[in-house]
Amino acid sequence: MRLYHHPKSSSARRVLMTAQHLAADLELVEIDLMSSDDRRRLEELNPNSKIPVLEDGGFVLWESAAIMQYLADRTPGQTLYPQNVRDRADVNRWLFWTCQHFGPALSVFTWENVWKKMVTGVDADPAELARAEQGLAPLATLLDEHLARRTWLVGHDVTLADYAIAASLMYVERARVPLARFAHIVAWIGRVQQLDAWKKTEPTW
Repeated sequence: MRLYHHPKSSSARRVLMTAQHLAADLELVEIDLMSSDDRRRLEELNPNSKIPVLEDGGFVLWESAAIMQYLADRTPGQTLYPQNVRDRADVNRWLFWTCQHFGPALSVFTWENVWKKMVTGVDADPAELARAEQGLAPLATLLDEHLARRTWLVGHDVTLADYAIAASLMYVERARVPLARFAHIVAWIGRVQQLDAWKKTEPTW
């Protein structure tokens, strides 16, 4: 199997964390998103022109959550993606939630405070950051309350849900995401950061 990725992509990182946990045998191909040649190559695989993309023989799969599920389903005896139908649905709930709601809310901070100046030369927009903080607050409250009485998001062990949401938070400090008051999220991300899957997928700067 071949994974097209970039180490600084949070979407790619959730797949890399999953692969690391599962000891999946992946050939990693780094895509330079600033290269027109690499972009053209990527679009041939994914018409959305986004990473990650998994290639398994003649099968090409894009969307990070789908790739995570596929890798888990290919791994006998794995526990990241529970077999119990309700636990699996619960994991799916959090995968969809972070892709649809939490991740996009976080991405505003990442763009404004990490990438914007680097890409455009323009400073962060305080009004945009204020709007983003207002949008993030109810989502962070929901997640914080969910984690108040549990170690991991679903059940008693780490699952795809933890890796998906944790990857969305990989720039929490660099992007100055206002999460310090959400003590249960802070404690949970600290637990994730102790896992080998996190440590071995940390990008270099």
